[in-house]
Amino acid sequence: MKPDSMRAAPGGRGLGAFAQPVAAPLTRAAIFLVATVNPGLENRATLRSFCGDLAALIRAVEFRDLEGGLSCVVGFGSDAWDRLFGSPRPAELHAFREIHAGARHAVSTPGDLLFHIRAKRMDLCFELATQIMARLGDAVSPVDEVHGFRYFDERDLMGFVDGTENPRGEAVIDAVIVGDEDAAFSGGSYVIVQKYLHQLAEWNALSTEAQERIIGRTKLSDIELDDSIKPTSAHSALTTIVEGGKEIKILRDNMPFGRAALGEFGTYFIGYSRSPHTIEQMLENMFVGRPPGNYDRLLDFSRAVTGNLFFAPSLIFLAAVGDDQPVAVAGPFAEPATVEGSLSNFRKSDGSLRIGSLKGEIPHE
Repeated sequence: MKPDSMRAAPGGRGLGAFAQPVAAPLTRAAIFLVATVNPGLENRATLRSFCGDLAALIRAVEFRDLEGGLSCVVGFGSDAWDRLFGSPRPAELHAFREIHAGARHAVSTPGDLLFHIRAKRMDLCFELATQIMARLGDAVSPVDEVHGFRYFDERDLMGFVDGTENPRGEAVIDAVIVGDEDAAFSGGSYVIVQKYLHQLAEWNALSTEAQERIIGRTKLSDIELDDSIKPTSAHSALTTIVEGGKEIKILRDNMPFGRAALGEFGTYFIGYSRSPHTIEQMLENMFVGRPPGNYDRLLDFSRAVTGNLFFAPSLIFLAAVGDDQPVAVAGPFAEPATVEGSLSNFRKSDGSLRIGSLKGEIPHE
């Protein structure tokens, strides 16, 4: 990826590996592409070769519109990691953990690879997705493809601003980038995705006040409700994670999607974090409740139909992958002078299913 897409990720407190552009500015369009890796040594070789070629592929498409803000993050599921790279592996990488609680179900669905493609223009996203799938060919089988779009003034299809509480500035680093706690994979990031379908007719039949109590924020002004009137089951309450007196943040870049003729209306949740535990705790609170039974009433109107956990390794890791050679994992390795642009120089943005509250600062086009 181009130098100005790289992020110098402090490995906890020092300079670590380059991260993929997980904290790229929010864009008007995105494609979320999930695939499985087909069996066979030849397919493994294709995937390993592709890792080293991805940066050049992105540059080729990006050059068609240098102002288009094209970026791509690739993540790998637990099973795929073992098949493609073996040991060592990221310390907290595992299969997505299903949650059953009454009628509520956070499902786990197949997925070895995630491509999170973003740009100001959908045609750039579509072209890159096309080139990626052509390059991978029969080595993979597509599982899910969602084309997301920004909806008016940063709202989801339920009418609320989404993503207000994303971390900003240097706080993004601590929230998203793996550091010294897993030095071999510093610069990486965990990512959880879920596709939610909404029952909009039933939701829109509620009063605005009832909707606001479910979300925990005002609908028009996006102001958080006072604790004296906000239910403990409100979405914003249940997705606030506090440990040791400090709120633990994640980075979201959710997107609305839908097919009006089929009555399909949804939100594609995507959350990046330094540890998957944070998002897993949010989901536990939502589906089971905090305490159990005090669940997120948003789930009475929204249903998760996919669920995956991936690890997005550093750009250095991807570049080091060869067809047959073992990967030399990257710990803290670079002097400050070798880094072209630090995270502090990047424009940070907000992004939430509202899993945590999807508003971001989109650069004016």
